[in-house]
Amino acid sequence: MSLTSTLARQETFGEWLLVQVDRHGPIGDLVKAAKADRSFPRLGSPDDVRKHLNKMQADGDMFEAVDDAETDWLCY
Repeated sequence: MSLTSTLARQETFGEWLLVQVDRHGPIGDLVKAAKADRSFPRLGSPDDVRKHLNKMQADGDMFEAVDDAETDWLCY
């Protein structure tokens, strides 16, 4: 696979988050909630996820989990 096709296939944050099913702690809780939420921004950025959580009136732990997951995603 060429570098170009690899970059073209890069997952969005939402897509990446949904496959993190083996995660524990707050990120695991976020993943479970995202998978159960039909309106979760699957193709969204970390900011899109934060906006969605804000609209859903999620607790502060979910926002911290997004911050931690974003760091992991950027390293991915």
